[in-house]
Amino acid sequence: MTKSELIENIVAEHPNITKKHIEFIINSVFASIKESLQKGEKVEIRGFGSFKIREKTSKIGRNPKTGTKVTVPDKKVPYFKPGKEIKEILIKK
Repeated sequence: MTKSELIENIVAEHPNITKKHIEFIINSVFASIKESLQKGEKVEIRGFGSFKIREKTSKIGRNPKTGTKVTVPDKKVPYFKPGKEIKEILIKK
């Protein structure tokens, strides 16, 4: 599902709220999550899951084309851990 599809689904469920308001709210939520992650903070949404940044240490990798060894530098990667309710929904299927 894309962000525009999410907006359309919410508009269909709540026709009394304008599409512009829903788009503003969704964009604000995503911006807040991004800002918190940039600050290194964990974002926890009860019943849904949590977002955080994981730090990966440098390692020795291999160039698949040439086979030469290369150093892969340290990096930060976003990580999402689904909450209990999401896990239960997925297990039931």
